[in-house]
Amino acid sequence: MSMKENVDFIKQELTTEEKFLEGTIKVERFWKKYKLLIIGVAIIIVAAVGGINYKKSVDASNKIAANEAMNLFLKDNKDEKALNTLKELDKRLYEVALFIKASKNSEIATVNVPYLKELMTYNEAISKNDLNKLNELSMDNRFLLKEFAIFNKAMILTQDGKYEEAKSILKLIPETSQANQLSQLLMHHIEAKL
Repeated sequence: MSMKENVDFIKQELTTEEKFLEGTIKVERFWKKYKLLIIGVAIIIVAAVGGINYKKSVDASNKIAANEAMNLFLKDNKDEKALNTLKELDKRLYEVALFIKASKNSEIATVNVPYLKELMTYNEAISKNDLNKLNELSMDNRFLLKEFAIFNKAMILTQDGKYEEAKSILKLIPETSQANQLSQLLMHHIEAKL
């Protein structure tokens, strides 16, 4: 190597070391300036991850406890301790338990779970022969038992001797419906009466 190459090599080495030293100094200044902020953000992130994991753990244990309470309630629907546990841990399961208890006792329960609320309204309408409630339910496309509500409405009209109106209502039940066979039987009964 020539002297010029040696000098260039040394200059290049010094430049690299200067850049490294300069970068280190910048990092050190940045750390001094934002040290508290960086530590605070790190603490917040660690606390958030810990909190999320703790919440997941508590939710999982509550879910298991609520399911165990529901199983106890299903074995004995007079178990008030299980019912109270459900009330504390899972409001929806509590309302399902209230629905089951009311159904077994032939009572009407106030529940807010959408499908159960509609079923309670349906049971109440059938027990009271309430055509208006059955009409409301049969107009709701989301109601699971829509065709059965239509069928029950036609049954009540048939009992009241309103055969023509019952026939027109039975035509609303599609052929693909599970209630179609029942509607056909009722239709034959109505035609025999006419």
